[in-house]
Amino acid sequence: MYRLFLISIFVIIINLLTGCKNIESNAAQKPAQTTCIGKNANFSIEFFKSNNQGKKYDKDINHVIIFNPQSEKLDFKVNVGLSHKLYAKDNLGRLRKEYVPKQFREIISDENSKLNGQTPIAAINADYIGTDNKPQGLNISRGFEYSGAFKNQRSSFGISGGKPQERKATIQAGRRNNQILNYNLVGGNGRFYRAGKFKDICTDLGEFACKEATNRSLAAITDKGYVILLVNDAKANSNIEFSAINQELLPDKFDDLLEGIARNNCLGNIQEGILFDGGMSPGLYYNNKVYVENAGPIGSVFLIYKK
Repeated sequence: MYRLFLISIFVIIINLLTGCKNIESNAAQKPAQTTCIGKNANFSIEFFKSNNQGKKYDKDINHVIIFNPQSEKLDFKVNVGLSHKLYAKDNLGRLRKEYVPKQFREIISDENSKLNGQTPIAAINADYIGTDNKPQGLNISRGFEYSGAFKNQRSSFGISGGKPQERKATIQAGRRNNQILNYNLVGGNGRFYRAGKFKDICTDLGEFACKEATNRSLAAITDKGYVILLVNDAKANSNIEFSAINQELLPDKFDDLLEGIARNNCLGNIQEGILFDGGMSPGLYYNNKVYVENAGPIGSVFLIYKK
């Protein structure tokens, strides 16, 4: 009897120890909890890559920057291609506008790209450039305007001035009625979201821009005030076969991509969306690395700084 009792106790101890090991094993296998960007009150800026459904994937060709315009950690500026200092004036007090063609890497690294002596943490190409080397749309850098012939017809993207907690991102054609909204603006074209409604703008763009010049550069704003900047680098796939993972981005898929990014990161619903200059112009820079750079000169860049 005593021997059977000892054996029973031994079996119970073994089962308890085994159970503890299984609990520890299951705990180790449980996936780590991830923080949703839109639920983080201190969120400022993040870079990642995604597939065309908006899911993060390190080997994909969608390069994404998400930021909060109201973050006290961030500041903003617009740069254009000039042969002189930004904001310089002539002897009569008029703003000098002696334009020169500059490519993405030049315009994000020249002396005019600095803000209070700091270099930008992030940048994206924006406006078209004319044969006269002038930007074509509405470009305003910290209140100083460098605009072109289409400034009232084409939409522009911008971040307002004022205190950080009051800053607002907007996409609209022409100058805004509230002057504080006209602080940092970059020209663009091809508005594909208006007041939360999506439109496939393939026909508006034309056959070449829609289906052949498929390098895309764009910006979107959510109803929670977050901004998504994105460049789809279709040329990265020029020597490989397109797959379900790495795909060129056609206009009818803009909503799948942006709504996926917004949903997966708790950013709210997409309200406004705009294309920047595509084809030979897209460029994207983040944290000391140029992720996308094409050969064409550009009209303007939108720059982000960390305080």
